[in-house]
Amino acid sequence: WVIRRKAEVVAAVRGGLLSLEEACERYVLTVEEYLSWQRSIDRHGLAGLRTTRIQDYRAN
Repeated sequence: WVIRRKAEVVAAVRGGLLSLEEACERYVLTVEEYLSWQRSIDRHGLAGLRTTRIQDYRAN
């Protein structure tokens, strides 16, 4: 997954275009995976979705 696609899925759920359940089914995600994307965006913005930075952000 690229950052842009993760952000689009989160935005679609937040905007009411998709329910969380629909997003998870359509994109074969677990609820935990989706929620981790949402938390990363909330805490660190789009940069929080970079897989190379996840460990840095989790440490803080």
